[in-house]
Amino acid sequence: MKLGFRQILVGFAACYVVSLIIAGVAAPLLAPYTPEERDEERLLAPPESGHLLGTDEQGRDILTLLLYGARVALLVGFGATLASMLIGVPLGLFSGWARGWVDSLIMGVSEVVFAFPGILLAILLVFITQSPSIFNVMLALSATAWAGWARLVRGQVLQEREKDYVKFAITSGAGIPRILVVHILPNIVGIVLVQLSFAVGAAILAESSLSFIGLGPQDMPSWGSMLSEGAALFICSPYVATFSGLVIFLAVLSFNILGDRLRDHMAQPDPITRG
Repeated sequence: MKLGFRQILVGFAACYVVSLIIAGVAAPLLAPYTPEERDEERLLAPPESGHLLGTDEQGRDILTLLLYGARVALLVGFGATLASMLIGVPLGLFSGWARGWVDSLIMGVSEVVFAFPGILLAILLVFITQSPSIFNVMLALSATAWAGWARLVRGQVLQEREKDYVKFAITSGAGIPRILVVHILPNIVGIVLVQLSFAVGAAILAESSLSFIGLGPQDMPSWGSMLSEGAALFICSPYVATFSGLVIFLAVLSFNILGDRLRDHMAQPDPITRG
């Protein structure tokens, strides 16, 4: 069977994401050096046998930094996304079901968050803490991203609550927590998974942006900080900026492709309605 271009893209995206996860988990085993090792005789060296992707201005191996940087990208990407989900999904469920002043209050707060660019709020929160660690970066990103989850889930709950299976659950005497968790949530989990894929890519890009301006994790290699250092030396040594920028681009692209594929799959008619 001949594969179409779209199928090839999805396969590439899936393989790249899996490779990132393997690289992040097994970085100490896969990396040829440690992030602290420096080759002072080969500063800004081009790709060669001893350093497959070259070295940076401190003599550190670029491949090693990229592998360890995958850890930071995935930790922040999945960590910030899951944290924002834990806040936004319950608020969206409760807001969509309760309606009234509760709905107005939650959506009003989310609108305030949406009034400011998320990356600027994240920069402000990291700057206030004066400690750009992985935890603080995840906290800053999740503190701004929960509003999108709340609004998404609320809209789905407003649609699902009018369907027959929910009305049947109400007449059967099911409590509100059971209706939301057992009946409605499983029917919107597909939309949540689609948003999850997009959100992870966005969080990786946001972490890289924070690291690029010096507000990312300082104790671990980061793709954004590599891109920042490499950009200043691009003319004399383009390797650091090129490879770090490429892995960021491919990571965000891959998560977006997978999210787009999941969205298309969820849009297909399902003859079975769960409840």
